[in-house]
Amino acid sequence: QVQLVESGGGLVQPGGSLRLSCAASGRTFSGYTMGWFRQAPGKEREFVAAIRWSGGDTYYADSVKGRFTISRDNAKNTVYLQMNTLKPEDTAVYYCAAKPSLSLVLVTMSREYNYWGQGTQVTVSS
Repeated sequence: QVQLVESGGGLVQPGGSLRLSCAASGRTFSGYTMGWFRQAPGKEREFVAAIRWSGGDTYYADSVKGRFTISRDNAKNTVYLQMNTLKPEDTAVYYCAAKPSLSLVLVTMSREYNYWGQGTQVTVSS
């Protein structure tokens, strides 16, 4: 049974940092692309970042480029999202997801991902 379990969310002040983790289990993800999405209240789920499990190529939404970094630890089967210089508009539930392809085509489309975690809340507020 495939499981993606996010952790690391919380309350942080504007300008602060958080690191989210996504522990993946239940299958081999070497042929997958791992993504982070987020959903704010009243808004649609939006793409944040993605990384190829093999090779480590990354892709970011323009809104987080230069502030967020996605990475993975193959030994721990874990994907990370390091978030720096956080802004109030980054407040959302953050979801980890797995896309059964190493192609970065359509990587921003949530429908391309077939496994999802339960989400972790990130709140940026003073």
